[in-house]
Amino acid sequence: MEGAAPILIAYDGSPSSDHAIGEAGGLLVGRRALVVVVYKQGIGFELMEVPSVTGGLPPPQLDVRAAIEVDDELAERSQKLAQKGAELARDAGFEPEALAVADEVDTPVAETIVNVAADRGAAAIVIGAHGHSRLSEVVLGSTSRDVIRHAPCPVVIARPAQR
Repeated sequence: MEGAAPILIAYDGSPSSDHAIGEAGGLLVGRRALVVVVYKQGIGFELMEVPSVTGGLPPPQLDVRAAIEVDDELAERSQKLAQKGAELARDAGFEPEALAVADEVDTPVAETIVNVAADRGAAAIVIGAHGHSRLSEVVLGSTSRDVIRHAPCPVVIARPAQR
């Protein structure tokens, strides 16, 4: 399926996203897949501005070098996480490409996923549903819900089996 549009798999390393890759592989085996990990570029600099929770004392000062190191480490970890997701996707029968996407701190993850799907002409988006409570059985998480609302293509939500 070389010329077919890729399947975008939103991956965060959680058991839910691991499950989503396996479930999607059963449905979409042999397809190209773009395994996307979204991370927040500039978070190191944001940490420099976070007010302290220690009774109104000023936050500890981070220097610019430390903020850059935080961001570099986050970028490296995100790329490794995307590679892990791509390995799982390969095992599930996809032809994967790993992609760590840096986005602004205040941009919602769902918006980034939708934008990457549109930019890459994705045929579908696969995302895992995080089920943490009874309420989550009725209401999807905000990222999943927002991806469904704004996606330019079909969205596959994979839920882990109920225990």
